[in-house]
Amino acid sequence: MGLIDTVSAVLSASTNRAPDDAGDDGSAGAFWCDDCGVRVRDVDVDDEGLDRAAEGTPQCPDCGDPMRFERAAGSGCAC
Repeated sequence: MGLIDTVSAVLSASTNRAPDDAGDDGSAGAFWCDDCGVRVRDVDVDDEGLDRAAEGTPQCPDCGDPMRFERAAGSGCAC
């Protein structure tokens, strides 16, 4: 294998994506508290037992402020 083949193989391996079903648990993003830095994935809000504001937005477990939703940028997990 020549140098060009080796470089091509390395670059190809680094850009391979996970299969489409990897991390597909229905998550569309996560809720964030900008002041506290707390992050809770949208699919974990109920499991975490977070209180919700009147409009249904989860409240930060640390400070009680409504959290901001941020949509996931890719097809993988909402990390």
